[in-house]
Amino acid sequence: QWQLVESGGGLVPAGGSLKLSCSASGRTFSSYVVGWFRQAPGKEREVVAAITWSGGSTYSADSMKGRFTISSDNAKKTVYWEMNSLKPEDTAVYYCAGRLAGARDYNYWGQGTQVTVSS
Repeated sequence: QWQLVESGGGLVPAGGSLKLSCSASGRTFSSYVVGWFRQAPGKEREVVAAITWSGGSTYSADSMKGRFTISSDNAKKTVYWEMNSLKPEDTAVYYCAGRLAGARDYNYWGQGTQVTVSS
């Protein structure tokens, strides 16, 4: 069993920064992929970035490039989502999730962490 726990959310003024963490417990394999998702009020959940557990391959949605960065620390079993120059439209619940490389669906989900950006 693989469990993911997000942390680092909070209230931040526009232009501020936050670094979210996704900590994994249980067995981890380099073939796992961890993704960050977000769901804004009244909107569908969207994937914003993903990274292989080894950190060798990353993906970021075009709208996320430039301000946000995904990274991993294998020793700490943690994946990070660093957000800079935050805007009110970045307000959402952010989730991390895991799947095996090559699998279509994410099977393991964290509980989510709220990020609120004030204008």
